Amino acid sequence: MTKRNNDNGERRITVRDGTGHVPLDDVAKQIIEQLQEDGRRPYATIGKAVGLSEAAVRQRVQRLLDAGVMQIVAVTDPLQLGFPRQAMIGLRTNGDLEAVADRLAELAEVDYVVITAGSFDLLIEVVCRNDDHLLEILQRLRTVEGVLSTEAFVYLKLRKQTYTWGTA
Repeated sequence: MTKRNNDNGERRITVRDGTGHVPLDDVAKQIIEQLQEDGRRPYATIGKAVGLSEAAVRQRVQRLLDAGVMQIVAVTDPLQLGFPRQAMIGLRTNGDLEAVADRLAELAEVDYVVITAGSFDLLIEVVCRNDDHLLEILQRLRTVEGVLSTEAFVYLKLRKQTYTWGTA
């Protein structure tokens, strides 16, 4: 489940349940790889790289977007934007798990919510201004109906973060 702002600046929650599957041909994978390298790469340049016309690339990209296979977004660096503290938080819950997940997804500082199997029912990722802000978020999380406990895993250094899956 992820939060996004639509063109009107309104929050939108995207729920992915893993049940859908869209098979990709080699050309679609090559187009995605081109956009993963540079999301602003011109369609004409992509067309030359994959052997299609600019118009054909434009149509294929639109179909991939419409099918929800990919999104073209700007990925920001939280450190550069004044959010030097990031943490993954494991939550144990009771009651309606999906309702708890939906309530947590509404919090502005939460950028990732996933329902899990194992010792935690949910994992969420937060970005914070500082440790005091993280503490404030943890206190707010503990007041959400259905949250029994939290355990924070503070990021000390991010070693790898990619968005290149699905084309190999």
